[in-house]
Order: sequence, then C-alpha cells, then structure tokens
Amino acid sequence: MINIQLVDDEPQILTALQRLLRPQGWSLHLFDNPEEALSALAEHQYAAIVCDLNMPQLDGLNYLQFARQRQPDAVRLLLSAHGDRATLMQAINRAEVYRFLSKPWVNYEIETALQAAVDLYLLRDENRRLLEQVRGQQHTLDRQRRELLRLEAEHPGLTRVRRDHDGAVLLDGYDLDD
Repeated sequence: MINIQLVDDEPQILTALQRLLRPQGWSLHLFDNPEEALSALAEHQYAAIVCDLNMPQLDGLNYLQFARQRQPDAVRLLLSAHGDRATLMQAINRAEVYRFLSKPWVNYEIETALQAAVDLYLLRDENRRLLEQVRGQQHTLDRQRRELLRLEAEHPGLTRVRRDHDGAVLLDGYDLDD
C-alpha cells in the first residue's frame, strides 16, 4: 500500500485534498498538527509527504527537513499560497523538495504531481532492490571464481575443456576415430 502524508494546519485543506486523492487508492494520512505528523514518520513508511509552508507550530520547510532525516526515501512536496524565490531555493537545497504546489491548486496538477512523486518513489525502490540483487549475484560470482581458482591450483587443467572443431567435448584417452 502506498502511504501519502498530508500536513496542513487548515483542516478544510486536508479534507479537500483527501476528497481529491481518494480515488487514487493511496492510504492518506492527514495531520493538522506537525508534531503528530512527525510522530507518524516513525510509525509509517511514506512514498510522498505534502506539507504546507506556513503553519503556526512549525513551518513546512523545517518540517520537511525533519522528514528528510527520518525518511530520506520519501518524496517531499511543498504546498503554499505564498512562495518567493528565496523560499523555493531553501526548500530545494535544505529539504530536497521535489515539487512546489500552489494554493489554490488545480486538481489535475495536484494529482499528476503526486502520481509522479509516487512513481519516482517506486522507481527508486525498484532500483535499490535491483542494485542489492546485482551486488548479491556479484558476491556469488566472486566466491565461485575464487573456488575455481583454488581448484585449478590444486588440480591443474581441471577447469579447462578440450573441444573439437564442431565444439564437441574431447575426453582424454578416447580417439575420435574409435
């Protein structure tokens, strides 16, 4: 199940986002209190975290920085009615925010931004899984190569196969004409 965390101090914003995103089938975790949202980071693995920039308890930029430390794989998005260039640069550089979403929003933009964030999360997860698989296979190959070298050192010629011009294996002591 894909978990999405939505953090905004305005409950009506969270309700509107929930209504908009419910058809996607994601598990939406809504928080109007950033401290509660921080606690949830220890309990759930999130594919994406959407946070409002201006909240009275904790600003969204600081929240996303904490979220980045606790869940570096989650894709972070910043939601705000106000955004200047300096704030955007801080969001990108300090919290590694993937996208900036404006209030009021266009439904399609929110849906596509979150779908892209989920796709990116899944792609990164698959890449990580494949990399681990390749490393495991490389470890196995290295171990097998070492064993072949050991066997060849103990029994010279053991790992070499003689073949005829058609590729058939030639066995010592047998003549092709027999």
